[in-house]
Amino acid sequence: MTKHSASIVLFTVFAFGLPIWAMQNNEWTGDSVHGCSGECYRQWEQETGGVVVLAQAQAAAAASASPAELGQQKFAGCVACHGAKGEGGVGPKLAGQSASDITDKLTRYKNGETLGAQSALMWAQAAQLDTLDIDHLSAFISTL
Repeated sequence: MTKHSASIVLFTVFAFGLPIWAMQNNEWTGDSVHGCSGECYRQWEQETGGVVVLAQAQAAAAASASPAELGQQKFAGCVACHGAKGEGGVGPKLAGQSASDITDKLTRYKNGETLGAQSALMWAQAAQLDTLDIDHLSAFISTL
């Protein structure tokens, strides 16, 4: 076996073996997030109801939330440039703009239109939004 072949074998054993060993030998200690398998996972599932129950609870919470509340969750991705209160920073100030203005601008960015010097930054952001996301963001931003 050449030195190169031995290196590949060692790397493969380490790269695949360590994560498998870690998954089999971890211990779950958190209340809301599981990171375990086997008996540990079954215990977490009994305590929380499992992934399906948690997903149903999240869906129910989202269904009862207002558009502005849902938009607030989406706005977390905007804070770095527009500020936590829409006060601006790298990006322009959003606070004080109407929902219809925000909807119009996000839709135009999504369509690849140039609205200002930093349009290229917004094209990628807006491309990830669907119509409901835009409506929710607009509803939230209009409250700032």
